[in-house]
Amino acid sequence: MSENQNLLAEQRRSLILDEVRRRGGVRVNELTRKLGVSDMTVRRDLDALARQGVLEKVHGGAVPVVEASTHEPGFEAKSGLELTAKEDIARAAAKLVAPGAAIALSGGTTTFALAHQLLDVPDLTVVTNSVRVADVFHAAQRTSGPRQGAATVVLTGGVRTPSDSLVGPVADQAIAALHFDLLFLGVHGISVEAGLSTPNLAEAETNRRLVHSARRVVVVADHTKWGKVGLSSFAELERIDTLVTDAGLPDEARGVVTEHLRRLVVAGEPEDGTDI
Repeated sequence: MSENQNLLAEQRRSLILDEVRRRGGVRVNELTRKLGVSDMTVRRDLDALARQGVLEKVHGGAVPVVEASTHEPGFEAKSGLELTAKEDIARAAAKLVAPGAAIALSGGTTTFALAHQLLDVPDLTVVTNSVRVADVFHAAQRTSGPRQGAATVVLTGGVRTPSDSLVGPVADQAIAALHFDLLFLGVHGISVEAGLSTPNLAEAETNRRLVHSARRVVVVADHTKWGKVGLSSFAELERIDTLVTDAGLPDEARGVVTEHLRRLVVAGEPEDGTDI
């Protein structure tokens, strides 16, 4: 981390969280030197991150929270994390969508960000099990009124999760009868050993149905999802066509990804022009 007195609060907190996870803990005085801000500013940032449940304050500093594999944060808790990365990923992922495509968006805060980027892509058919994603498209139609080329949105039924996704037999049955060109999939965790995983067993089954119904699978996940493992795996890395992530993904992880996936898109960085 380099010193920068002009960092936004969101940027500071992202840097602090990365440092805590990388080192297993940091002290306040270390952060003040590295970030070039006051002791009080660092403590406020640690308070905010602790309220989000992503680190634990200890005397003189902070340590990472060790999450159980069954822990499932709610949508609001996740929506405040890695905001810039999610917006960058959403813009990069939106470039993969052609007018008139039939696409699916799973639940998650990154797919929520992506939905906003797709509002001006004409003639889309959007299948989603995310209440939040569906609301993005419906709100746009309420605001602008009926317009030619507006997306047709199909919201599955099901039981609502803490992430505001609809899962279970009703959702599974609806998805099984459909076929889409592209699936944009948000994930709780991604690793070589576990593949894609989630702490919610019912959501894992619904995600399996989404993957099975898609011609191409695009995972949209910021770098903090790498190495994280939830209770239930629902797809191997080889089933993914493309991973869209942010520049925070370590070089080692990038090397692993290129061995298992056909394509890696890092938001803000040029591609080499070939599929992996």
